[in-house]
Amino acid sequence: MNKETARILINLLEKQGIEFIKGLSDEEVTIIHHDFDIQFPPDLMLFLQTALPVSGKFINWRAGLSSTVKEMEIRDRINWPLEGMFFDIDNNGFWPSEWGNKPDDLQQQQEIAEYHYRQWPKLIPIYSHRYIPSMPNEDGNPVFSVYQTDIIYYGYDLASYFKHEFRLTLPADLTLPESPKPIDCWDYF
Repeated sequence: MNKETARILINLLEKQGIEFIKGLSDEEVTIIHHDFDIQFPPDLMLFLQTALPVSGKFINWRAGLSSTVKEMEIRDRINWPLEGMFFDIDNNGFWPSEWGNKPDDLQQQQEIAEYHYRQWPKLIPIYSHRYIPSMPNEDGNPVFSVYQTDIIYYGYDLASYFKHEFRLTLPADLTLPESPKPIDCWDYF
């Protein structure tokens, strides 16, 4: 993604009623990366530094830097995929064979799940239950819809995600990927 593409997406999203405020500064991005232990991929970082969406279910990263309540909301959103995995382990029999035999004890199950989860690329919330992986730290990571362990592609990159989620008509000369980039572990789902 380049600055022109980011501006096109922002203009189209504004026409859909999405409110934006001044984009994140370099200093704010550095603090967010440190405080929330995440790393925005370059295309998401460019988008958020061009203008910051603050409507409805978007993550207001700036508010998380100045409000304890907003900070906790963001932390909850970051941890939501793991909590959903715990729910499916406890209630729906989720247990990948790669993790070995499933212990009888729920706490042990959760410890094993969390151990594996922490090895995977961290998912960064964008909007509602849509997440982009932090790794690889490059443009073009897919966006996932994450609801417990029901995890599907919702866009093959950030632009195709916004097109799909908000029913945007993108310029004909904007090239979108035809398939998603493979992402370690998250492709399992």
